[in-house]
Amino acid sequence: KGKCPEDGWDESTIELFLHELAIMDSNNFLGNCGVGEREGRVASGLVARRHYRLIHGIGRSGDISAVQPKAAGSSLLNKLTNSVVLDVIKLAGVRTVTSCFVVPMATGMSLTLCFLTLRHKRPKAKYIIWPRIDQKSCFKSMITAGFEPVVIENVLEGDELRTDLEAVEAKIKALGAEDILCVHSTTSCFAPRVPDRLEELAVICANYDIPHIVNNAYGVQSSKCMHLIQQGARVGRIDAFVQSLDKNFMVPVGGAIIAGFNESFIQEISKMYPGRASASPSLDVLITLLSLGTSGYKKLLKERKEMFSYLSSELKKLADNHNERLLDTPHNPISLAMSLKNLDEANDAAVTQLGSMLFTRQVSGARVVPCGSVQTLNNYTFKGFMSHANDYPCAYLNAASAIGIKKQDVDIFLKRLDKCLKTFRKEAKREKSINEISDANAATEQLED
Repeated sequence: KGKCPEDGWDESTIELFLHELAIMDSNNFLGNCGVGEREGRVASGLVARRHYRLIHGIGRSGDISAVQPKAAGSSLLNKLTNSVVLDVIKLAGVRTVTSCFVVPMATGMSLTLCFLTLRHKRPKAKYIIWPRIDQKSCFKSMITAGFEPVVIENVLEGDELRTDLEAVEAKIKALGAEDILCVHSTTSCFAPRVPDRLEELAVICANYDIPHIVNNAYGVQSSKCMHLIQQGARVGRIDAFVQSLDKNFMVPVGGAIIAGFNESFIQEISKMYPGRASASPSLDVLITLLSLGTSGYKKLLKERKEMFSYLSSELKKLADNHNERLLDTPHNPISLAMSLKNLDEANDAAVTQLGSMLFTRQVSGARVVPCGSVQTLNNYTFKGFMSHANDYPCAYLNAASAIGIKKQDVDIFLKRLDKCLKTFRKEAKREKSINEISDANAATEQLED
């Protein structure tokens, strides 16, 4: 039926299935005689086994989704993977999605592919409207495609950085809709940046007849992000949304899913990909989803939500203990941020030093953001880079509850963060004491004089 099974398969069943697919490829036929330049020859047996002898990849030279006559097994693998992934996207919350395909490129290059496809529909367009998010790959995806990003600064509402809808609409009027390739919005992001106002942006795009591409990098694991996409497509316009395989399905880096609500447009994107492609990302995600089943994936999504609540409550307690606070970002369902005001005021370098201390203590993924850092990307200068704003009020630390996180991860992170912050407090007290003694000695010397 082309759907993800409810209950996961065991490993031996999955391997049997993959071997059955592999023997449908011509390079594995007994007595095969290959006289072309691409015959699925592999020098190393280890490499062949690593790929289950599925060597031909996916697609043909003109279409990544096309069937290869001499690689029936690999072609079937590709079709099944896209079908199973589509089923899981619907299960995750985007019920009306009609088409998707796995592409063997990470999110940034997959966004570039979407923009290049739109170029043929809008040959005069040279601008992309982009509500600012300080992440290099999504910015470079527009530059690589040959377009000029029009950066829309975010609005500070409480602690949250939100989409400036008025600025988006004003910029569309100023530049002219026909010169704008698309609006490039974001769902999943680091707090205090929160998902864009997708419904409102989708309505604006529909009203001005401008395409809308959504960067949904790690949003499949969040029911809130997926709901925003579903609602945006219902009330307005969303042409495609792109998500990472590794962040959402716990497979190696190297693949993404391009999905949308208009099957013909998604097919246009797949035809834009030049040449054949590696089957590894498709193989990895199919194995993973067959082993999990829908019940296993739903369980992971439920556990992630529970861990988000736990991380939030425990990080708030830790912040209070250190006279800091958990920033109030209720619209961000994955990432949290804790202020580092005391560190920032005590020492300019202390904030970045905290990041180094955590990394050397084997805490990965925690993001320490100082105030006022400047970064230049392709001749664009961003003030306050990494904080998604020119002047965010305080330095802060990010932590995320992503799919696969365990209670043990949260507990160890909080324990190590607590120790690091206590170390800073001790050093601050010692420096204060030294300064007080120094001041007292200076005062005594003045009296003696």
